[in-house]
Amino acid sequence: MPDSVWQRTELRALILANNGLTALSPRIGRLHRLTTLDLGHNALTSLPDELGNLNGLSDCLYVHDNQLSGIPESLGNLSRLRYLNIGENSLATLPEAIGRMTGLIEFRAQHNRLTTLPYSVGRLRNLRELWLRGNTIEHLPPSTAELHELRHLDLRENSVAELPPSLARLPRLRQIDLRSNRLSQLPDWLTLLPSLEKLDLRWNEIDPSLPLLGELERQGCVVLV
Repeated sequence: MPDSVWQRTELRALILANNGLTALSPRIGRLHRLTTLDLGHNALTSLPDELGNLNGLSDCLYVHDNQLSGIPESLGNLSRLRYLNIGENSLATLPEAIGRMTGLIEFRAQHNRLTTLPYSVGRLRNLRELWLRGNTIEHLPPSTAELHELRHLDLRENSVAELPPSLARLPRLRQIDLRSNRLSQLPDWLTLLPSLEKLDLRWNEIDPSLPLLGELERQGCVVLV
């Protein structure tokens, strides 16, 4: 990147996607007025801690489709950020600092190597969409029961063998995508979710004749088995 970019402290949006970047200068931390930063579709292997200095980021941070094996704790400082995409990387774990990003409405972490989420995820009280497709997730932390604004949960192509009981306490949950997991049974509390509109269970070992599925359909939920 030319040095002149880091001198443009008036910038509100910086789009660096599809540039073959392998490293990002710590000087990006000078751009305090940024509200949107797109670093997607590059070859970044790490992110500088100075990203956490961009506390003006209030719209989007995209770092998807890179080669990241970790993200800095300093991202937790971005409490105003609304949309975060860290998908298509090599992340096996996420820092507990994620829970400090309390402005998040949409969080995408699809196609990584995650087996679970940090317990602090329950602090994301404004979160409406959580996209986790294509990981190796077996369970979600009990704290997900606190995500009372969650509308959409994508757990497609994971290793879920039992539906997380924490979901029973999510009154606004409308869509759950569980395609290609390891489910063979379903809990009775599914019929008590007041807002459930769509439940996708395709490519699991679920018996389509289960009475519970019929009850969900009678309640107006679209069930795909």
